[in-house]
Amino acid sequence: MRRFILMSFLLMTAASVSAQNAEPVYREQNQYPVLDEMTAEREAIRAHRDSIRAEVDAIYEADGEAQDEAALSLRVDWSEIESPDSPAEFDQLWHLPPTPQFYTGTCWAFCSTSYLESESKRIAGNEIKLSEMWVVYWEYVEKARSYLREFGHTPVAQGGQDHGTVEIFKQYGAVPREAYQGVLDSQGRHDHNLLAAELQGYLKWVLDSGTWHEEQNLAYVRSILDKHLGAPPTTVTWEGQRYTPREFLTGVLQLDMEDYRAVVSRMDKPFHEGVLLDVQDNWRRADNYYNLPLDEFYGVLKTAVAKGYTVSIGGDNSEPGMDGKHDTAIIPAWDIPSAAINQGSREFRIVNGTTGDDHGVHIVGTTEMGGRDWYLIKDSNRSSRLGEHKGYYFWDGDYIKLKMLSYTIHKDMLDGHLK
Repeated sequence: MRRFILMSFLLMTAASVSAQNAEPVYREQNQYPVLDEMTAEREAIRAHRDSIRAEVDAIYEADGEAQDEAALSLRVDWSEIESPDSPAEFDQLWHLPPTPQFYTGTCWAFCSTSYLESESKRIAGNEIKLSEMWVVYWEYVEKARSYLREFGHTPVAQGGQDHGTVEIFKQYGAVPREAYQGVLDSQGRHDHNLLAAELQGYLKWVLDSGTWHEEQNLAYVRSILDKHLGAPPTTVTWEGQRYTPREFLTGVLQLDMEDYRAVVSRMDKPFHEGVLLDVQDNWRRADNYYNLPLDEFYGVLKTAVAKGYTVSIGGDNSEPGMDGKHDTAIIPAWDIPSAAINQGSREFRIVNGTTGDDHGVHIVGTTEMGGRDWYLIKDSNRSSRLGEHKGYYFWDGDYIKLKMLSYTIHKDMLDGHLK
């Protein structure tokens, strides 16, 4: 018996050793037909559901498109409105022809650059088309610098305030458009959508990845701008002489940026003092907007235009009383009667958000019709090209009183209005 047990043990041990010494081999994976069948049934159910969902989504998408195409805009019945018919009816101040901004949010640069062109004509007799994209290029650089220093708290968007042009001219000078077009499109049409996306994406990556190094980061920012806008010049030639951009500003344009003031009219801040215009596009958080009561805010502007000073102005253009097909903007009585437009009704619309910081334009003329003030507006926006007079609007004075947030003007027009 012992011998039998011993022999069995030896045989088992030998088998075990043999198994451990077996060579590895590949074979087909295990199959689970029942589970595969269940998976197929589940996927079929999901595919059926997805096909039904796609049909429903398509129905709703088509319905939405049909509604959008059929939608009507609430507008003014212009047949009942007495308004100017053409720019020729205005006492015009010197300005160059309107220029479209195309697919950009840089109206602030177009209106303020146009304004400073008119100022150079008024002061020095120059008739020089300036480069808007020169301003936009360096404003992007300064926005990116602030974004990096503030760790993402500065918006790097396309919008801005017209005082941004004043700041860029102070820091970098100015150049004629012929020296810097700032557009690489063969047809000369600006489109900053890809530029903005690439710039914002890069700056976000800098913060997310921890690769923060201001000068190196700004060098790459400039490479993005060069790619989309072209590299800006370091010198310009004008009438046979070479200038740096700062020399061109002071020596040729003869503009002193310290002479320009921004003006607002708000009830929540002290009047006749410098205050903050608290909108996103004031990314510098400039708090030197002079706050005037509405009667002075409008009176200064009206007097300035009458005396030959143009005005760069910004505010709300999303109103049923503004109609590009008719080149005209009013405040209709069914919105608010003219007699009810005052400091309170203006403030109410700012506070409830129906007056916003939408757009910037250039006031280049005035006239009177039916006892009302009218202003000739030079505009870079697409809506100003829907009507007969491309790039122009005719604004009733009430539109400025109720819907415009701020304007930039020469300091001479503010004598006696500031503390």
